[in-house]
Parts: sequence; structure tokens; C-alpha cells
Amino acid sequence: MKHIFVLMTLFLFVQCKTNKNNTDADNSSGNVQISSTDYSKLITSENLKTHLYTFASDDMEGRMTGEPGQKKAAQYLKDFYKKNDIAAAKDDGDYYQTVPESYFNSGRTRGLKASENVAAFIEGTTHPEEVIVISAHYDHVGVDDQGNIYNGADDDGSGTVAILEIAKAFAKAKKEGNGPKRSLLFLHVTAEEVGLVGSRYYSENPIFPLENTITNLNIDMIGRITPDKKETPNYIYLIGSDKLSQELHDVSEQVAKTYSDLELDYKFNADDDPNRFYYRSDHYNFAKHGIPVIFYFNGVHEDYHQPTDTADKIEYDLLAKRAQLIFHTAWEVANRKERIKVDINE
Repeated sequence: MKHIFVLMTLFLFVQCKTNKNNTDADNSSGNVQISSTDYSKLITSENLKTHLYTFASDDMEGRMTGEPGQKKAAQYLKDFYKKNDIAAAKDDGDYYQTVPESYFNSGRTRGLKASENVAAFIEGTTHPEEVIVISAHYDHVGVDDQGNIYNGADDDGSGTVAILEIAKAFAKAKKEGNGPKRSLLFLHVTAEEVGLVGSRYYSENPIFPLENTITNLNIDMIGRITPDKKETPNYIYLIGSDKLSQELHDVSEQVAKTYSDLELDYKFNADDDPNRFYYRSDHYNFAKHGIPVIFYFNGVHEDYHQPTDTADKIEYDLLAKRAQLIFHTAWEVANRKERIKVDINE
């Protein structure tokens, strides 16, 4: 009897501690509150694989900005959000934010046709005006002169399909009365490969005011293992998490300790990193406006920007684990009592 009493006391203590630390959205509907873990389990390697074998197939023709393959990819994203009853971010119900041809007017972009960012939205329950942007670029480099298709399965098909499954998990949470306190913008940007153009266009023409954009979680290549990590593949590189907000960095660290066994590797976060990855993906167009960011990245590999970056080479279980970590981080940031603050001046 004494042992039963001790076990019951321990159970209640754990439950109380979990509820105390849980930053889930307030549930005024009377439904049983569910933790982020229940929803993160909806992000599976099987679903990610199904998406990516289509999204990075030859039918998408390498998804070059402004070309038919990129238009097919945009339609795939739009169809997914419509099928899953996830609203368009724009008030007019259009999932596309057009980047006009006139915007492609210099350097590598000259001569490119008009393109589209794809933007879906889940409104927050308590602070709907505060927005977390989860981004990935969905364009790639197309077809070369010899007819080789650059499928871009890792770059950045992996980040693109991760966002789809993250969005689907949040949509189910909201449907069941456990929606995020803050709003979530699922932003698939175009023209990253020609100079971060789609995200720059969004930052200059935001659907939601930048002053109310509290964080950007950017996903660019999370489906492979870099050669340096072949012996320790259970990792993800994080870049930028402490550049503008120590609070965001600390939250990210705590989420990883609580929900994941992934190693958070900051190798490329150093200010003197010769690769300068901090400046080379779409998060930078948010960071330069003073918005805290985290860039999730697996590092480069032998198939980077090659026709051999194909869906069969993706580590799908690892991709799912990385996507789940990002989901948990977004859940935490969305449901905290206070918004993430800028507390570091670069």
C-alpha cells in the first residue's frame, strides 16, 4: 500500500510539473489539453517520403524560378493547403504572393519570369497579431544544357515538405481546440537560388507587418548527412539562433533537451565562419530587419547542386526527427506567455 501511495504521489508530481512547464495554448473550449508531443508524432518519415518523391521528381523539371516546373511545384503546395483546410495568408484568399518580372532586374536574376511565393496561415488564438514565420525555399536550379534535371531533393525539397507536415500538425491541433496562441505563417519562397530574391521581396512587401513578426524559423536542407558527420549522424546544424535573441537561443536549447535527442551543432554559427552560411539563406532577409531567426541545416554534401540530389538519397527517419524538433520549437515560441524579444545588438 505504501508503494502504491508513493507511486501515485510521484505520478501527480510529474503531471503537475508537466502542466506547469507546458506553454500550450489556453483551452477555453473545454477539450482535454494535448501536448505538442502528441501532434509531433503526426510528422512521419512515410508522409515526408511520399511528398518528396513527387516534389523532387523529374516532373517538376528542377523547379527553376519562373519556369513551368516551378509553377507545378507552387500548385502542389497550394493544393496541399487547400486539401487540409489551411487558409491562405492573404486576405483575398490567394495563396500566391506574386514576385513580378520587373523585380528580376539585375545580375543572375535578369531575364527571369515572374514567380510566386506560396503563403499559408494559421491564426493565433490569443495574440493573432504576432506572427512566427516558418520558411523554406521551394525553387531549385532547373535543367542544364545537356538536359540533366537538378531535382533538389535535399535543396530544398526537404525543407519544403517538412513545412507541409509541420503545418498539417498545427492545423490538427487547432481543429481539436489546441491552436497556437500566436499566428503561424508557412512561407514557401521562390528564387532563393538566384540570390534570396523571394524572401527579399516578402520582407519588402510583407503580408503581415515586420514589427509583429517575432521569429523566423528557416529550413534549408535537412534531409542528408554531411561527410563530416557520417560517424555521428544524429545532428542538426543551427545558425543564427543567438545573433539577435539570447532568449530564442535558450528556448531552442531547452526544447531540444526536452523533446529530441538530436545534437545541436553550432559549427557554422561562428562570426568568422568562412562559408558565411548566415548570409546565404532566406532567414537573412528577416534578420537584417531585426527579427530573431534560426536556420536549420544539414551541411553540404557530394550531391549539393548536382543532378544526383535525388529523393532516394534522403535519410527519411532523420528528416522526420529534424522536422519534429522544428515543430516543437515553433510550438514553444507560439505559446509562450511573452513574445520572443530582441536582446542582442549585433
